[in-house]
Parts: sequence; structure tokens; C-alpha cells
Amino acid sequence: MQITTIGVDLAKNVFQVHGVDQHGKTALKKQIRRDQMVTFFANLSPCMIGMEACGGSHHWARKLQALGHTVKLMAPQFVKPYVKTNKNDAADAEAICEAVARPNMRFVSLKNIEQQATLALHRVRQGFVVARTAQANQIRGLLAEFGLVLPQGLAHVMGGVRDLIEDASNELPGSFRRIVERLLDHLKELDRQVNELEAQIKDAHRKSEASRKLEKIPGIGPITASALVATIGDAKNFENGRQLAAWMGLVPTQSSSGGKTNLLGISKRGDTYLRTLLIHGARSAVRAFQCKPDQSRNPWLQKLLERRNHNVAAVALANKNARIVWALLARDREYASDFPRD
Repeated sequence: MQITTIGVDLAKNVFQVHGVDQHGKTALKKQIRRDQMVTFFANLSPCMIGMEACGGSHHWARKLQALGHTVKLMAPQFVKPYVKTNKNDAADAEAICEAVARPNMRFVSLKNIEQQATLALHRVRQGFVVARTAQANQIRGLLAEFGLVLPQGLAHVMGGVRDLIEDASNELPGSFRRIVERLLDHLKELDRQVNELEAQIKDAHRKSEASRKLEKIPGIGPITASALVATIGDAKNFENGRQLAAWMGLVPTQSSSGGKTNLLGISKRGDTYLRTLLIHGARSAVRAFQCKPDQSRNPWLQKLLERRNHNVAAVALANKNARIVWALLARDREYASDFPRD
């Protein structure tokens, strides 16, 4: 019996496999250990394999593609409606097998090793940034208990805490001075880690032609460009720029019924980190435009700011930048601010 489609429910040690033939009838139900995966699929004829996009899915997709199979990844929320009964590994594998064969299913683009390594740099750096912010807030909170209030901002903590703990007139206990000094040393170490990882990201950015191309867009810097290239992968997987913007969660949420259209705030779907970078970069571009307005340079942004506040304008610019990103990557173009619009 020829197996044409297989659904694989990934796990740490034991994977569940569900396969069907060309008529859609169940032809395979099997549990496979991790060390048996490659051997099992190497002995199968090439077929379509579906998996949920989760931890390790890109690794297994690359492995199985090298064996001649066609592998497609799907977001877990798109697979869940196909689960017919209570949740278990066998039911999940069957649902994956059915979902991957749907003609209107949306798939996740596969990432190569270099893209995953670049994304690892971004994730680790972001983790250090969060830890650095938490450490700075802890120092400010502890000092506030003794009546010493520092302004918000990392620079104020890095520059002002040392003077406070060395000032004998503020009557701080010696044990408290020592613990704050230890926390300040930890904060500086976290800041050093952030700067080192940021340098590595910028080095990877300079080596990527696609990333350097995106950097020319106002509101997109080296870090954002590097994250976009590594996360999007092949931009041709998206039909148009609007679809890419929707994938990033930069389009309005719809709550429409009975022919009445009701648009709410942005959907905030997709990668939060990527969307945050785009919006912060757009906010910086809006601020720069407001400081030195040049209507001839960007009449679209000028008209937008005349009728909307700067936060709405920043999100709208982030949406527009996402569409420009798709055009540059999918059509292999260079950015031009005076590019003619249809």
C-alpha cells in the first residue's frame, strides 16, 4: 500500500506517526523513538510529511527533506480544529495528517541552519535586555526604600548609583551599600553581554546582502533588518506585502457580521519581537520626520500626521515598511524612496 501523506506529532523521545494512502484511508499508525526517525523515513517512498511548527520542527524538516520527502510545517492553532476526539498523540498525528492535505492551509517557511543561528543571537540578546531592565528596576526600587529616587533610564542607574553608595551623608548601612554594589556589577555585566551580542548581530548583518538591502528603509536598522531576513526566510511564500504585514500582526482585527464591517486595533499576531522592532523603528522615523519635516521627501507621512496621532502613524508606517520589505525580498529590488506607485 502506497503511503502518500504522513502526519508526525513531535515530542522529546517518542514520536507518533499517522499515514494515509492516495484514497485517504489510514495505512500507518506507529510510535517511533527519536533514534529510529531517520531510519524509518529513509525506508519509505517519498511522500508529503506534515508537522506542527514547534521546538525541533525545523531540524527534523531539514533531515526529512534530505531523504527526499516533502515537508510542510503548520502553526498549531491551524491544526487544532482537525482533532476529532480527546487530545492524545495518536489523535494529534491524525489531525496533522489531515490538516497538511488541505488545499487552503497556511504553512510556515522552513529555516536553514544560518537563519536559526541568527535568530538564536536575537533571542539571547533580548533575554539579556529583559534581565538588564529588571536588574536596573530592582536597584531603583531598593534605593527608593531608603528615600533615594533615581530617574527612569538605564543611563541614570549606571551613572548615578556609584555616587550614591559612596556618599557617606545618606546614612546607608554598610551591608546595603555592598549588596547594591554587587547588583550594579551584575548590571554592568548584563550590559556588556548585550553589547557583545549586538556586535555579533551587526557583523552577521554586514555579511548578508538581503539584510543590507533592508537597512536602507527608513525605520529599519541593522538589528531589525537581520531579524526580518532570518525570520521571514523566503518572502515568495507570501502572496503579497499585505499578507506579510498580516502575518506580523500589523493589520486591524476584524469583527464583522451581517455585511457590516467592524475593524478594531491591530491583531498582534505572529512574532511579537519582530513586530516590536518594526514599530519602534517606525516610531523613531516618525520622530525624526517631525523634528525635520520635509513634505517633498515623504508627503504620505506628512498627510498621515496631520490627521492621526504619532502612535497611529508609527504603526501605519511599520505596516508600510513590512510591505516594502516583501517587495524588496520577493522581487529582488533595491530600495528607492522615489519609487513610482501604481
